Amino acid sequence: MIAGTDAALRAISLRMDPAILTPQEVAALIDHTLLKPEATAAAVRKLCAEAREHGFATVCVNPYWVEFAVAEGVAVATVVGFPLGANATAIKVAEAERAVRAGAAEIDMVLNVGELVAGNLRAVAEDIRAVVGCGAPVKVILETALLNDEQKRQACELSRQAGAAFVKTSTGFASGGATAADVALMRAVVGAKMGVKASGGIRTWADCRAMIAAGANRIGASAGIAILQGMRG
Repeated sequence: MIAGTDAALRAISLRMDPAILTPQEVAALIDHTLLKPEATAAAVRKLCAEAREHGFATVCVNPYWVEFAVAEGVAVATVVGFPLGANATAIKVAEAERAVRAGAAEIDMVLNVGELVAGNLRAVAEDIRAVVGCGAPVKVILETALLNDEQKRQACELSRQAGAAFVKTSTGFASGGATAADVALMRAVVGAKMGVKASGGIRTWADCRAMIAAGANRIGASAGIAILQGMRG
C-alpha cells in the first residue's frame, strides 16, 4: 500500500486518538479531492501541487484526469461507477482497469445501491468482487445517507469478503455525507485490518477529528488545507 495508508494504519494502533497525531500524520490520512464536473486542468494541477506540499495520501480525481495527475508526480485515486453506482459491472471493471493502466494507485467504487436496498446481496457482492480484481486497492463507497444500519452492515461485510481495502461512507453527491456514527458502525463491522474512509461534508479540523476518533483511517475532503490550518490553530 502507499505511504499514506501506512500512516493511517499506525493511527489505528494509537486507538484513533486525534490528540496525539501530528499535522503531517493527519495530512497522510487525507485524499485531497476534486470531483467537480467543472474542474479544469489548471485546477487539477493546483490540487496536485497542494498534495505534494502538504503530504496528502492521494489526490482523488475523476477518471479523465488520472493520467494528467500521475504526470504531476502524486499518488492518484479515482472513482468508478460514480456517483450513482448503477453502471453495469462490466463497465465498472473496464473503468477501473483503464484507470490502473493510466497509473491510478487506488480505486473508489460506488456499489450498486439499488440492489443493496432491494436485498439482492449476491448482485452487490459480485459487483464489488469484480472491481476488486482490477489490480489496485479498492475502496467501496456505501452511500450511507441512503441506507439503514442493517444495510450498512451488510455492505461492509460484503466488501470485506470481496477483498476490498476500504469501505467508504459517501460520494458527497447524495443527500448527506459522513457521520461519526456511521464511521463507528463501519469500523465495528470490518475490524482493524481493513480501512474506513470518511467522505462527504468534512470541512474543518473538528469534523476530521470526530471521524478519526470514530475509527476512520482515511479522510476524503476538498478542504484538506483548511483542516490542517485549523489543526495548527
